[in-house]
Amino acid sequence: MSDREPRRRVPGPARPPRPSSAVRRQPGPGARPARRPSGARPLAQRPLRLGSPRPRLRLVSLTLTLVLIAFVVRLLQVQAVDASAYAARAEQNRYVVHTLAAERGGITDRNGVALAISEDAYDITADPTMFSRKQLKIGDGPEQAAALLSPILGQSQADIVKKLRPQNTNSRYARLATRQTPQVWKQIKDLKSALAKKAETDKTTVNVLAGVFADPSSQRVYPNGDLAAGILGWVNADGQGGGGIEQELNKQLTGKDGKIRYAQSGGREVPTAGSTETPAVPGSDVELTIDRDIQWAAQHAITEQVQKSRADRGYVVVQDTRTGQILAMANSPGFDPNDLSKADGEALGNAALQDAYEPGSTAKVMSMAAVLQENAATPLTHVVVPNRLHRGDRLFQDDVDHDTWYLTLNGVLAKSSNIGTILATGQLGRTQSEADKVLYSYLRKFGIGSYTGLGFPGETPGILAPYQKWSTSQQYTIPFGQGFSINAVQAASVYSTIANGGVRIEPTLVRGTKGADGRFTPAHKPRQTRVVSEKTARTVAQMLESVVDDEQGTGIKARIPGYNVAGKTGTANRVDPATGRYRGYTSSFAGFAPADNPRITVYCAIQNATSGSYYGGQICGPIYKQVMEFALKTLQVPPTGAPAANLPVDYKP
Repeated sequence: MSDREPRRRVPGPARPPRPSSAVRRQPGPGARPARRPSGARPLAQRPLRLGSPRPRLRLVSLTLTLVLIAFVVRLLQVQAVDASAYAARAEQNRYVVHTLAAERGGITDRNGVALAISEDAYDITADPTMFSRKQLKIGDGPEQAAALLSPILGQSQADIVKKLRPQNTNSRYARLATRQTPQVWKQIKDLKSALAKKAETDKTTVNVLAGVFADPSSQRVYPNGDLAAGILGWVNADGQGGGGIEQELNKQLTGKDGKIRYAQSGGREVPTAGSTETPAVPGSDVELTIDRDIQWAAQHAITEQVQKSRADRGYVVVQDTRTGQILAMANSPGFDPNDLSKADGEALGNAALQDAYEPGSTAKVMSMAAVLQENAATPLTHVVVPNRLHRGDRLFQDDVDHDTWYLTLNGVLAKSSNIGTILATGQLGRTQSEADKVLYSYLRKFGIGSYTGLGFPGETPGILAPYQKWSTSQQYTIPFGQGFSINAVQAASVYSTIANGGVRIEPTLVRGTKGADGRFTPAHKPRQTRVVSEKTARTVAQMLESVVDDEQGTGIKARIPGYNVAGKTGTANRVDPATGRYRGYTSSFAGFAPADNPRITVYCAIQNATSGSYYGGQICGPIYKQVMEFALKTLQVPPTGAPAANLPVDYKP
């Protein structure tokens, strides 16, 4: 083959058709790059340069360091610097402290019969913070709780809401109701448990009572209703004595409250968290000197007579002559300390100790004792009693018009002659001023114008002006019981002094107390004071027999078969407390029995009787008899063994 011979091409595989401009084939793997169009100049490729990472790393490191420092500082503050404060706050939110109310001591009569007792009760309380929106996740938690509690506690919903949403949002204690019965707390507790159980399965239910709790407490109960209410008093809403023995001996009766502290969650106690408890110390029991049965007899008798006479009020005091102990102290009208809402405000208290009034002729026994003790006269001394007696600026008379009486001193007392008493006490001194001084000294020794020694709340000492300040009228009215005032216990004490041989023993109402350890502590012995001699006291007792036994005496309605009775009637002008002027009468009777061997004193007074007789012998004599008979039988006092004294009442001139 020559060099010029053209080369032959060997046919190769057929090339696929070039794709049109409408459809451009993507180069596959390993394909050559497409040719640039003719005339296009390639761009110069610049190298990609990354920024330095060091600034960013420094910024991140600094941020993390600051965060870690903040955490460390906070941990140091919480765990080291303020650890105790935070722990205390956590304890406060977790633990609940409740007061354990001490059981109030009981009050019994001299024989151990219950007069005032305490029964189980509960104070319904709440933690207001557990009713907040944050705690319950609802805004009307207090309203929902109040709607459930209102019918159970008997309070309005508004009042309960106010307690559950206090102005102090940090307050964790609110007392919803006090001294509720166990049945009331059971209703609340059952409702609370039902809501809690439902809330466990139903997420839409909220236990709005989770923050309601109960503090064990006690409720004061008086088993005998209004019996001896004036003596016992009552307990107020705060658990404190509001009157009578409950108030006087409140400290001994109250005891000392305890505390219990336990963990809680959702309003429930956490049993595994443990608790601490300071037990409450119960109050002491108080034993009174009164006898419940005698108290009942006295209260029944005076209540019946006050109603029959349509009087303002009345009182009966029964006293042991040998010890000074009060066996009964009854008032009418009275009140029931179990329900003060129905009590008359004027009937609250103890009128036998709180009323001051002019005693009238029952006070003549002191005048006669002074005359006998000073040897100014004897029971047989003759006393001429005219129809009228002019003394000072007044004209005095007896309660009845009469011709001239020719009486013995004994007869003056038996017939209760005001004129005869003025004449007799005039012999106590060479002048009227000297006589006044002597009489005043005896009135004071008998306890007039002084407190009885009972220490009873609201007691009045009565009114007895110094003899130097006695008016012309008082110089002659005081000897027969007008112009000074006393209370009923003072009056009874005067007769007990004569019955006790002339020795005054301060009246007592409390025999002793029994502490939580069961040990009985007797009350302090009362003070004793010699007022008159035993001879004088015995003579006065014989004269008092004539008041009841002699047909001319004013106290014949007080006779008791089988017993010699010493007594004295009284009918005094009464000062109306509302106006300060005389209106109506104070009717009274006082005495003791058996006259020869005295055991019991009974004093009765009725204020402003408006129906029937107002004379003391007529309306109080029968009460004296009724109460004295009952007391003699109750205490098993044997009948009189000695004959009556039968001292003469009058004489023939």
